Amino acid sequence: MSNGQRVLSKELIIGKGSKPNYFIMLLVAVIYVSLIYLNGIKDTIIANLDLLKYMILAPALIIVFVVDYKEQIIPNRLNLTLFEIGLLFAFAYGLSNIAISINMILGMLAGAGIFVLITLVGGIIYGKEAMGFGDVKLMGVLGLFFGLYNIIAIALMSFLIGAILSIFLLITRIKKTDEYIPFGPFIVIATYISMYVPFDMIKLALTKIFTLGVG
Repeated sequence: MSNGQRVLSKELIIGKGSKPNYFIMLLVAVIYVSLIYLNGIKDTIIANLDLLKYMILAPALIIVFVVDYKEQIIPNRLNLTLFEIGLLFAFAYGLSNIAISINMILGMLAGAGIFVLITLVGGIIYGKEAMGFGDVKLMGVLGLFFGLYNIIAIALMSFLIGAILSIFLLITRIKKTDEYIPFGPFIVIATYISMYVPFDMIKLALTKIFTLGVG
């Protein structure tokens, strides 16, 4: 990420003139307290890995949401930093269960792969990128944090949320029909849902939605 992008990201999150953005600070504090309440603090570091990775992701996801919505960019430096941290978590999980680490690597490949495929197909059909490569990188990183099945759920939720909110933005004329709507915020919302809602409940809800309740 260039120096200009770093300054821009800082201004969007902290505020111009280095004034703190108290709303975002309060939001992060609420997220931290709620994550600790839901996950609890356990006796060992390994047992607390889920909580630790969520607390690292929480502020980073807010940065993604704000910067991508305002400037249509997900900083490469942020994606790379999260990727490096994700690798450390994959190693740490592997100390107790190598299957978890393998699942995280598969999640990374699936998350990036799904969005690369969509980008390529969109390029062939419409002659332009259907997804930005910042979104591709972000989904790969999130796949590393959440694993194979969760990242598929996050992808499905992000498309569903994107469709609903895009229609809302167009109907309310917040966005024009020829105006670009960034996808990063939809990924962020879906990721937060995955952090707070058990996978079985998400799987059940998605099954009902995409099968129209049949079966």
